[in-house]
Amino acid sequence: MIPNCVASVGRRATQRNIVSLFLHKKNNYATEATFETKPFRLHKLESGPSNQVKLTKEDALTYYKKLHTVRRMETAAGNLYKEKIVRGFCHLYSGQEACAVGITAALRPQDSVITAYRAHGWTFLMGVEPVGVLSELTGRQTGNARGKGGSMHMYAKNFYGGNGIVGAQVPLGVGIAFAHKYMNTGGVCVALYGDGAANQGQIFEVYNMAKLWDLPCIFVCENNGYGMGTSVERASASVDYYTRGDYVPGIWIDGMDVLAVREGARFAVDHCTSGKGPIVLEAMTYRYSGHSMSDPGTSYRTREEIQEVRQTRDPITSFKQRILDANLVTTEELKKLEADIRKQIDDAVKYAKADKEIPLSELTTDIYVNCLEKEIRNVTPFNPLPHARLGPAINA
Repeated sequence: MIPNCVASVGRRATQRNIVSLFLHKKNNYATEATFETKPFRLHKLESGPSNQVKLTKEDALTYYKKLHTVRRMETAAGNLYKEKIVRGFCHLYSGQEACAVGITAALRPQDSVITAYRAHGWTFLMGVEPVGVLSELTGRQTGNARGKGGSMHMYAKNFYGGNGIVGAQVPLGVGIAFAHKYMNTGGVCVALYGDGAANQGQIFEVYNMAKLWDLPCIFVCENNGYGMGTSVERASASVDYYTRGDYVPGIWIDGMDVLAVREGARFAVDHCTSGKGPIVLEAMTYRYSGHSMSDPGTSYRTREEIQEVRQTRDPITSFKQRILDANLVTTEELKKLEADIRKQIDDAVKYAKADKEIPLSELTTDIYVNCLEKEIRNVTPFNPLPHARLGPAINA
C-alpha cells in the first residue's frame, strides 16, 4: 500500500523516486519529491537537462515565497500607477515570474544578470527589498537608485538593469560576459530579452562575438507571445527562438514551470563554465498585463486567451498545487507565507507613498563613479551644474 504522500506524485514518479520519498518522510510529509517537467527541446546539443527534477521542502517554500512576492509587488506597482503615484513608463512582469525565480535559483554569487525594462521582479530577486523597488517606482529617496531611475532603470549588485532601449542590453551582457572571462571570475552573465527584441540585428551580431570568443553568456529569450502588440507569428519568420543562434547551442524551456527553468539554467551555467561558450535559452512564458500600462492588452488577443492561461498554466498556482499534492508543504504554511508577504508589500507601499523625493541639489550626483570635473554641462553650456558624489546610489 503506497502512502498518500507518494501516491500524489504517483504516475510521474519512478520506483527510485518512490523509495526516496519513503526515506525522506517526516511527520507524514515528504522532505523531498521528484517532479516531471515538459520535455526540453535541443538545438546543437547531444544531451540536455533532465526532465526528472528533484525538489526539497526548503526550496519549495523559498521558490513559492519569491514567486508570490514578485506577483504581489507587481500588483502593487500597477495600482500605484493607476493612482498616478508612479509616473512615466511601467512594464509589469505578472505571469512571467517563473523565469526570473527559476534562473536566479541556478545562479551563484559571481554571476551577473542584465535585462530589459520588465525589471521590477529581477531587481528584488537580485537583492533589493520590495520597499527599495516600490520607492524607486514612486521616485523617492529610498528607491534603489534614489528615485532617479524609475521603472526602467533599477540596479543591484551584479545586476546591470533595467534598460530602456529595445535589445540594447544584450550586447552589454556580452560585454559583461567578456569581463568575467577576462578577469577570470568564473562567473557567467545572463542576458535577457523578449521575443520582440529577438529580431534586432545587434543580437545576431553578439551571438557571433560570444561564440567567436567562447564567452560565458547565457542568452535568454523570454517569449511571452507578443512583442508590444504584435504576435510572434506576425513578427518572426522563425518562432523557434532557441535555434536563432545558428552555431550557438540552444534549449527550449517551459517558462511557466519554475522547476523546468531552474534545471535549464543550471545546465546553461555548467555549459558556459566548462569552456563551451555561449548558449541560448528560450523560456516560453506569458504576460497577463498589457505591454505597458498604456496598453490594455486586449486589442491583439482575447480576454478568453488570458483567462485560459491563468487557469491552466499560471506559474504560481500550478507550482502551489504540485508541492501540496506531493505533501512537501501544508496549506497552513503557504497561508502564513502569503499573509507575511501581503503585509510586507502593504507596508512597502505605504512607505513608498510617504517617503521624500531627493532635493534638486542631488540631481547631478551619482552620474560618474569618479567625476574628474567639478561641474557638469547643463542643457546649455552657459549655466553648468555642480557635481557631487554622495556615495552608493543603490540601496540593496
